[in-house]
Amino acid sequence: MSTGWIIFIIIMVILIGLIIALYFLGKKAQKKQEEQQSQIDAMKQTVSMLIIDKKKMRLKDAGLPQAVIDQTPKLMRNSKLPIIKAKVGPQVLSLVCDAKIFDDVPVKKEVKAVVSGIYITGVKGLHGKQEKKPEKKKSAYARFVEKLQEKGGAKPLK
Repeated sequence: MSTGWIIFIIIMVILIGLIIALYFLGKKAQKKQEEQQSQIDAMKQTVSMLIIDKKKMRLKDAGLPQAVIDQTPKLMRNSKLPIIKAKVGPQVLSLVCDAKIFDDVPVKKEVKAVVSGIYITGVKGLHGKQEKKPEKKKSAYARFVEKLQEKGGAKPLK
């Protein structure tokens, strides 16, 4: 065998090993995330609050308690999180928001929020109408794919 084939085989063995390792790490992370989600669901409460401000900011700058900052992993401390400053009853709190609902949270409005500790998992408007976000324009490729799906029967006609 030539040295080129030996190098190719070694690289393939390493890549297969990495793929297997990533598979098992992914399964472990998924189990951990499901555990955390069940804990969040067990502790959730519905609270009425006035949203003052919302921003994506670093954990250190968010004004969260020091105990929360100490418990977060070191890699997460520098990442930006969706933070909401809200008035709950007489006190103003900084809360961490779920990234999925961060864009839907209205500012300067009173809302009913589903809260688990300092984590907001859901928001419903209390007073006034919810402002709808304008839909993003689709790219030419996305429109083309949608047209093909409609013609092929994969998507219902408009």
